Amino acid sequence: MSHDTYNVRQTLKVDDKEYDYYSLKTAEKQLGDLSRLPFSLKILLENLLRNEDGNTVKLDDIQAFPAWLHKQCSEQEIAFRPARVLMQDLTGVPAVVDLAAMRDAMHALGGDVKKINPLCPVDLVVDHSVQVDEFGTRLALRHNTEMEMQRNKERYEFLRWGQKAFDNFSLVPPGTGICHQVNLEYLARAVWQKEIAGRTVAYPDTQVGMDSHTTMINGLGVLAWGVGGIEAEAAMLGQPVSMLIPEVVGFKLVGKLPEGATATDLVLRVVELLRGHGVVGKFVEFYGADLDDLPLPDRATIANMAPEYGATCGFFPIDKITLDYLRLSGRDEQTIALVEAYTKAQALWRDASSPEPVFSSQLELDMSTIEPSIAGPKRPQDRHPLTQVPAAFKVAAEQYVSADTKNKAVLTDAGFTMHHGDVVIAAITSCTNTSNPSVMIAAGLLAKKAMEKGIRVKPWVKTSLAPGSKVVTDYLRETNLLSYLEVLGFNLVGYGCTTCIGNSGPLPGPVADAVMEHDLVVCSVLSGNRNFEGRINPLVKASWLTSPPLVVAYALVGTIKKDLTKEPIDVDAEGNAVYLRDIWPTNAEIDKQMAMIKRALYRTQYADVFNGDVAWNQILTADSETYPWAADSTYVRRPPYFADLTLTPSPIKPIIGARLLASFADSVTTDHISPAAAIYLDSPAGKYLQQRGMTEKEFNSYGTRRGNHEVMMRGTYANIRIRNEIVDGIEGGYTQHYPDGEIMPIFDAAMKYKAENIPLIVIAGRDYGMGSSRDWAAKGTLLLGVKAVIAETYERIHRSNLIGMGVLPLEFSDNMTRKHLHLNGNETFDIIGLDNQLKPKSDVNMIVHYADGHKQEVKLLCRIDTQNEMEYYFNQGILPYVLRNMMQ
Repeated sequence: MSHDTYNVRQTLKVDDKEYDYYSLKTAEKQLGDLSRLPFSLKILLENLLRNEDGNTVKLDDIQAFPAWLHKQCSEQEIAFRPARVLMQDLTGVPAVVDLAAMRDAMHALGGDVKKINPLCPVDLVVDHSVQVDEFGTRLALRHNTEMEMQRNKERYEFLRWGQKAFDNFSLVPPGTGICHQVNLEYLARAVWQKEIAGRTVAYPDTQVGMDSHTTMINGLGVLAWGVGGIEAEAAMLGQPVSMLIPEVVGFKLVGKLPEGATATDLVLRVVELLRGHGVVGKFVEFYGADLDDLPLPDRATIANMAPEYGATCGFFPIDKITLDYLRLSGRDEQTIALVEAYTKAQALWRDASSPEPVFSSQLELDMSTIEPSIAGPKRPQDRHPLTQVPAAFKVAAEQYVSADTKNKAVLTDAGFTMHHGDVVIAAITSCTNTSNPSVMIAAGLLAKKAMEKGIRVKPWVKTSLAPGSKVVTDYLRETNLLSYLEVLGFNLVGYGCTTCIGNSGPLPGPVADAVMEHDLVVCSVLSGNRNFEGRINPLVKASWLTSPPLVVAYALVGTIKKDLTKEPIDVDAEGNAVYLRDIWPTNAEIDKQMAMIKRALYRTQYADVFNGDVAWNQILTADSETYPWAADSTYVRRPPYFADLTLTPSPIKPIIGARLLASFADSVTTDHISPAAAIYLDSPAGKYLQQRGMTEKEFNSYGTRRGNHEVMMRGTYANIRIRNEIVDGIEGGYTQHYPDGEIMPIFDAAMKYKAENIPLIVIAGRDYGMGSSRDWAAKGTLLLGVKAVIAETYERIHRSNLIGMGVLPLEFSDNMTRKHLHLNGNETFDIIGLDNQLKPKSDVNMIVHYADGHKQEVKLLCRIDTQNEMEYYFNQGILPYVLRNMMQ
């Protein structure tokens, strides 16, 4: 129950309806002037005022905000309660699996299983399971959708059960769109409202999501960020999100994009700048008078890629542009009126008269300097102007290509010749850009101009178009641009996250054969947000992120080795050279087509968004409070996290005699730790599935099998591009088991150590766990028997996920790195000083015992940052902590 010590609960009348709200202006009278507090922190402050209870939210927490204004930083731990939770199916299935297992555990402990139920609204959008099996035909959408339903029947039966079994749980069926775009176009409200004790309470629409690109909705003024599935499950069950009041980096945008530059080019520059500045664990808030002219889809594009620049979120305050988008996308007029009235009453409305906020640090970017770019070949922050792309590929390819083979030409069985640097995948994919009409229309116009000049896509390029929602298809049809994309092979392949998540499907036979037989270094070009090693396709070693029109352009030229600013794409029917500038659409041409996008398109497509098609509604499922686990299921199995759970946790003990499972360099991503893409025949996971009668065609992907811990623990550290330094020169998920020194898959070694009752550790460099908010990267680590991870630095979400699973994250201190330890893999490790007196951010000692008998003591920093996180660790994870609290 709210204490409301400052008596800030007030009434707001909008048209004929009254709302209660917790007034920041009233709070100012006692806290002091808050007008220059960043907008994002004002939203956090409102959250605390509304949820003040003297326990999880105390006066000290509230009073820390005016103190932040003086120091622009804080060490105050706060408890944030989001208005709602967003899931997609790859993360949502394991989350629902965990909830189902918690109901079983609650039943076993004699508790009420109904307590395991979301307490705040949860939306799950099924969007990450469609694969590009067929492409380049008008039947591709139907065929890929049919294959999706066949492959995922068990998963979808389980989700249908969850839809019935849990309250406050809405499910958007497959074939609708990407969760972030559905959120932007329909689910989000900007200002939320809830009936409490007969009164309607209005408050900011806030959210956590089980996908790192949840941040996209910050473009609509909704404060949101990605969390691990474990943390999101706790939030659903009423636990606050524990966090420190963050630093806020102000990013001033000035000017306008020049002719020929796109929102994608802008965001790639923003990513590059903010990665260089260092914003991990911080909020970024965009400001400046020129936001008045920055379209909301461009804001959403920038906000989407917050994980790529490393920030918790990239926030745009609510203003007139926000209202215009809410109206265009079909929100009702009462909601729009409430958003305007509430944000103005709360000083959460941005316009030219708004005082410039105080920030922890500031950057500025003149948008008129933006030029067409692509990023790659392995990281989103590695941006290259088009003129530098060939040189960037040459440098990247040197590790794979010898000097005598760099100009190799391979004649394929299909009759065309391939080379290093050829583009074999060109995909208009992902939420980042398909949410933005300007770049989608630009791609269609470029396709139209290319077709008119008689230029076609090269025969070795696999093309695909995976819109973020059906509204995109509607406006591409309305403008008659879809037909030109289809002529070039960019046919609809599905509605969902395809190539960007690794669901690119197989390369055509002749292309795949040429790549494998001649070890060609080939490329993918996609309009997505992730291009990490081994993510897009196992045969593609270099992946590049860029705008949808440049995806089409690279499909036409067929290689990454051309400078598109100087060299021709092809020749027309008369033999004249055609350059990119000849077919690039003007801003005026784009704007003319944009004017055809109407509110009715959104209203029509979202009228029955939760219903699903005939195939979805024919799925039968159990009607029960607990799930009837099928013993032979290879998709959904009861996880072991709650086996033998007791009401009192075991005490924390030192880690003695641990072995090193793996040592990694910098920038190991969650894709490296827990891949989402293909399962290989001779991998531990592939062998497991074969033993259960599966053929390779039935394997599906790691992403779709996240409801089966047996598959996922075998897939942990199984990325084909991961490099374990204790097996130097071997690429893939291998390690050495000691003391015998035998080289084997990491899973096999871990199971051997487990049988020997030997604990394990993992050591890494900087930015460990960067990338997707993938809880299986932590779950798999735990199930392999890893007790602690020691890294130079962590990405925020993965550090949190490790704690959520009871794995201890530690950091090297005093500028030490793993290189100073000179490890071979045959050492043993003691981590001492671990007990129930352990404090957040305290020092911990590790003793390294070398094979020759000498030892070294190393000081480490405990990266459990808050007392709440420490409670999770003491309980062997956040979900056992929640379950024990519910029983009490």
